[in-house]
Amino acid sequence: MKLFLPYSSTRATGLLALALVTFCSVTLARDLNQDEALRLRQQGVILPLEQVLHNAMERYPGAKLLEAELEEKHDVYIYEIELLTAAGEARELHFEAATGRLLKDKED
Repeated sequence: MKLFLPYSSTRATGLLALALVTFCSVTLARDLNQDEALRLRQQGVILPLEQVLHNAMERYPGAKLLEAELEEKHDVYIYEIELLTAAGEARELHFEAATGRLLKDKED
């Protein structure tokens, strides 16, 4: 037996699936507040932000800090740092918060 779905039902199902995928991918990244960051730092789970900022600024001498966030993505803590380089280019850098390892460096 073949089930026929009208175009509108098929389209609605597709849109619902797309919405669920979008929702799930958004919920995989979570910004941590300052209390959570302090607790993780005190427990030795993550490095101090100052240490990671130092590493970021060494990559781009003369850069200015635009934004720094601590996020949790797929159970990994990540410092997301945005810089404005001396050349006027905006850069987005991701560092693993536990080790300080550079994960991503891209133009923003």
